[in-house]
Amino acid sequence: MILAILKRLLMLVPVLIGITLLSFLLLQIMPGDPASRAMGTRASAEELQAMRELWGLDKPLWVQYLYFLRDCLTGSFGVSIFHKQPIITLVAERLPYTLAIVAYSTVIALVIALPFAILAAANRGRLADVAIRQVFVVLIAVPPFWLCYVLILGLALGMGWFPTGGVGEGLLENLHRLFLPSLVVGLSTAALIQQSLRAALIDTMQADYIDTARAKGLRRREVFLRHVLPNSLISTISIIGVRISWIIGGTVVVEKIFSAPGLGSLLIDAIVSRDLPVIRGLTVFFAIMVVLVNLITDICYALADPRVRLE
Repeated sequence: MILAILKRLLMLVPVLIGITLLSFLLLQIMPGDPASRAMGTRASAEELQAMRELWGLDKPLWVQYLYFLRDCLTGSFGVSIFHKQPIITLVAERLPYTLAIVAYSTVIALVIALPFAILAAANRGRLADVAIRQVFVVLIAVPPFWLCYVLILGLALGMGWFPTGGVGEGLLENLHRLFLPSLVVGLSTAALIQQSLRAALIDTMQADYIDTARAKGLRRREVFLRHVLPNSLISTISIIGVRISWIIGGTVVVEKIFSAPGLGSLLIDAIVSRDLPVIRGLTVFFAIMVVLVNLITDICYALADPRVRLE
């Protein structure tokens, strides 16, 4: 497995190079001039040109890309035009909030999905199963930004149970303040996990070894806990890994709406201010996080199921 992991890591090198190249080229066609945005409309042509030379925007594209690639390889990801700080410093300050939302929403998704998946599988084809499936289908279709405002109006402004956004001090206060953004992300994640786990539970309950376990005299609850549920959860690992990858990028809008100082809100601010180094650096950083999550998912799947081998 160690050799397989090393092989996977080596295979990621050309992938990441392709991501850096793609993100760099796509940003070049974005409208707007960072120098004009920074200095305003009253700046003279000489001042704008001096600012472009200071930021290296006057150099050929291939030279700018080599500088960007150098910054990625050194781990600094460049220097922000407007924050005047290395991008890795900005990432270090805001990454904990993004990771907290990712972890928090994953826990919420599992807490919601597991009991409803079990209930739906145990009542396959009945009213409870149909109702649960319809509700979770609606959750998949609901846009996250719309759900954000619904929860703010209902639970924050209406009931007063939660703040409308921001972060606090200490674990308990941050858990309270980050609950709504994590719930938004967790609900759509729970819908997919519930559907996958329900299907896996139904398939496992129809397997021959489950009939054998029942024939041996094991109680229904014991068969479910020892055989059905553990084997069904194995196939759900890949779904969770894919959803975590989606959550990493899906927190962008949610963080901005709830004023969470994470990487997502930093990315939106950089897009508005045309801070190209931050946009490029965060794009690559998000890609690295997604790639690592997929690798960890494959490793966990191989460890959970001995029949699967990493190649």
